[in-house]
Amino acid sequence: MNGAPPAGGGDHAVVRVRSAVAALVAAAVLGLATGRFVLPPPPGGVDGSVPASSSSSASASASASASASATDAPDASATPGAPGPVTTENLLEPTAFRPEVPVGRIHVTDRYGDGFYANSACTGEKTLTQTLGVPGAHFRGLTTSLRTDPDDPTWATDKVDQVAREVAAEAPSPSLAQDFTERLLQEQVTCQEQPPGHWVYGRTTTVRFAPDVTASWMGTYEGLLNTTGRAPEVEEPCGGVAVLRNGSHYGVLEVHTCLGTAAMDRVVRTALSRL
Repeated sequence: MNGAPPAGGGDHAVVRVRSAVAALVAAAVLGLATGRFVLPPPPGGVDGSVPASSSSSASASASASASASATDAPDASATPGAPGPVTTENLLEPTAFRPEVPVGRIHVTDRYGDGFYANSACTGEKTLTQTLGVPGAHFRGLTTSLRTDPDDPTWATDKVDQVAREVAAEAPSPSLAQDFTERLLQEQVTCQEQPPGHWVYGRTTTVRFAPDVTASWMGTYEGLLNTTGRAPEVEEPCGGVAVLRNGSHYGVLEVHTCLGTAAMDRVVRTALSRL
């Protein structure tokens, strides 16, 4: 019971060790023959920003990638069905905005709780709890100034200093996260039609890495470009808004810095891969 070998058992111990080694070698050979020898997954994604998925999730991701169109090819660091709670590691980093905004100019402020998100005046401003009934979420402000709103430090005091703002949380289930994102997106879609002269969102662009890893985003167009009640098709946007979902994780990203179509698409994909 104390773990010590019995007297005179030295020869038997050697035999047991040799037998164990032989069993391991046989298992390895069998694994190579059957193709079921699995190496442990790497500790993170390509850039280390996303937790490694399980082998079953990786298989699902590979299957989804094979069926996706070329324009919807997934980012290498995307993790379908992101497990676990949302943390600040799931939020967008300043590097996502280079080269348009120098990384050294961007300050990051985080908080957890309730508050207003990217629902604009055209939809009626509400807090996330008022809209979804959730207890709280992670809020991140990316600004080019340290002067922020004392009531919510994720907002810059002067709007011109706001680069972006992201809100993210996890739902109790993937199906509920899908319901949340559909409701959040429907709010934003309302701003695609506004009286001429009022700022407006452009058409919806969908990014899909996998069936449950998607984002929908719309560019922002200033009032001078809105002459018909809708965004012009031939003009570039100036920032925009995106609704994100990765499994049970969901979020809203509002980009205030003036990014065109290509840059917006890049930033949205980066945000989705981290979520």
